[in-house]
Amino acid sequence: MENPLQLKCLNHVSLLCRSIEKSVDFYQDILGFFPIKRPGSFDFSGAWLFSYGVGIHLLQSENPESMPEIRRINPKDNHISFQCQCDSMGTLEKKLKELNIEYVKGTVEEGGIRVDQLFFHDPDGNMIELCNCDNLPVIPLPLDSIQSCSQTNRNVRLQQQLQAQKIEHPVQI
Repeated sequence: MENPLQLKCLNHVSLLCRSIEKSVDFYQDILGFFPIKRPGSFDFSGAWLFSYGVGIHLLQSENPESMPEIRRINPKDNHISFQCQCDSMGTLEKKLKELNIEYVKGTVEEGGIRVDQLFFHDPDGNMIELCNCDNLPVIPLPLDSIQSCSQTNRNVRLQQQLQAQKIEHPVQI
C-alpha cells in the first residue's frame, strides 16, 4: 500500500469561530463532543473537543465581524459528515426541529441502496451532515471509467491497496 506521507488517520478539524462559548456549547450539546486539554502555550483563544475518534479544534477569530456571512444551507458546499447509528433519520429530524436548528434533507439512491442526509450549520456557518452513509458500500472504480490521468493514477493505487488488503485478509468461505 502506497502511503508516501505515512498517514495514519484524521486527527482533527480546525474551525474558526465568532464565539468559542457558543461553538463549544453546540459541539457538546448537539453533536456529543467533550472538551479535552489544550496546550497552555498557545497565545490565542480556543478550545479542543473530541469524540468519534476525531478532534474538533475551535479557534477564536481575531476579528469575528469580518468572518463570512452564514450562507444558505447547500449540500454541495464544504461540510463535515457524521455517520449516525439511529434506526430512523426521522428521529434525528424531529430532534433538530425541537432544537430549532434549520436543516435541509437530502437523499442518495444507487442500486437499490438509499442514504438519507440532513445538513445544517454550526453557529459559525460550518456545515454539518448527518447520514446513514454506512448503507453505501465503498467500491473502487474501474480504470476505464476515469477520464483524467491524475484520477486514473489515484484509482490504480486504490485498486492496488484494496487488492493488497484482500490478500492480507482473505475471506474464508
